[in-house]
Amino acid sequence: PDFNDPASPDFLPGLLPFDLTRGGSLFKFHGNKTIKQQAFYAQDSVTLGSATVLLGVRFDNYDGIAKAKLLQPRLGVSYLVKRTNTVLRGSYTRNFETPYNENLILSSVTGAGGLANGVLGDTSNLPLAPGRRHQFNAGIQQSIGRHVLFDLDYFYKRTQNAYDFNVLFNTSVVFPISWQRSKLDGVSARLNLTNYKGLSAYVVAGHTRARYFPPESGGLFFNSDLPAGVFRIDHDQNFQQTTQVQYQFEQWKRVAPYVAFTWRYDSGLVAGSVPDFASALDLSADQQAQIGLFCGSTFATPASPILACGSANRGAIRLRIPADGAENDDTNPPRIAPRHLLDFSAGTDNLFRTDRRKVTLRFTVINLTNKVALYNFLSTFSGTHFVTPRAFQVQTGVTF
Repeated sequence: PDFNDPASPDFLPGLLPFDLTRGGSLFKFHGNKTIKQQAFYAQDSVTLGSATVLLGVRFDNYDGIAKAKLLQPRLGVSYLVKRTNTVLRGSYTRNFETPYNENLILSSVTGAGGLANGVLGDTSNLPLAPGRRHQFNAGIQQSIGRHVLFDLDYFYKRTQNAYDFNVLFNTSVVFPISWQRSKLDGVSARLNLTNYKGLSAYVVAGHTRARYFPPESGGLFFNSDLPAGVFRIDHDQNFQQTTQVQYQFEQWKRVAPYVAFTWRYDSGLVAGSVPDFASALDLSADQQAQIGLFCGSTFATPASPILACGSANRGAIRLRIPADGAENDDTNPPRIAPRHLLDFSAGTDNLFRTDRRKVTLRFTVINLTNKVALYNFLSTFSGTHFVTPRAFQVQTGVTF
């Protein structure tokens, strides 16, 4: 009865006809559309001395609620500098992105087919149209001595009519939507140490920036606020890295035992549901406990929420909440708190010292320190997830 109360300043009159607690009736919708898509592509590769060129073209014709077609060229070039054993590479592709089909008809007709005028929170009167993307990649691969390989890659994606999903409350019901455009870019690097007297290792690191621009089309937005400006989506992360070091005891070659240590660091994904401390106070007791909300020396528990806080010492241990008035959807969004995770494993590649069929055995301790940390919080699709608590894993296999 508290939902969409007519006495509330947030009352949405368009929903009243479908409110069964206030004399409304079930919302009934019947729609159908045959969606057709035809495509063809051609590709080839050409070697010119130290250069390799990949050429391709694709054509798509989309005949759905909206109609569109696009010719998409693709070009990739790599060049080997033999003197330094360096590989330089770059590519460009034009992509044609079609809307997701799940609930596509309803998501489109909220604006265009008799449900207009904001009844269900629509934000435009246009059906969802295909998107168009320009994508650029550039990279370098460099050998350093006989045992070290370094790889660096940069990507940039600019999409007109970028697709996303809108979720109905806390359900699994989703509606395809689109934003006017998006810009995604990032860099990834990898450093490999190949086997050197039993020691091998690698480091993988990356940075991803994912910016979306309104206005939005489609979906049902009566239960959430739309961003007024540029915003970051929830797979935007400033820095993440994974380091693994493994040592294999070569003096026992027939058994080939090894130990490995893995360290992972994540600076934190965007978590847009808690833009300030006041918003955290509106969370349920369980949600406050999940983020580790505290006021002074008092922490929220699943049975005891924090309803008010007059202390300057306040925040959350598993979520980085921007200071009051400092939140910005683009430059300073709320994020999951940074975390370090450690794993340890030991095993053998030839348990019974056989020559043909070999039995492998591996024992792993996941999250060695039993770190309690969030992976995401109130995410659009996956809700809230904690990282795996300390766990013990045994794996075996047969190679032949």
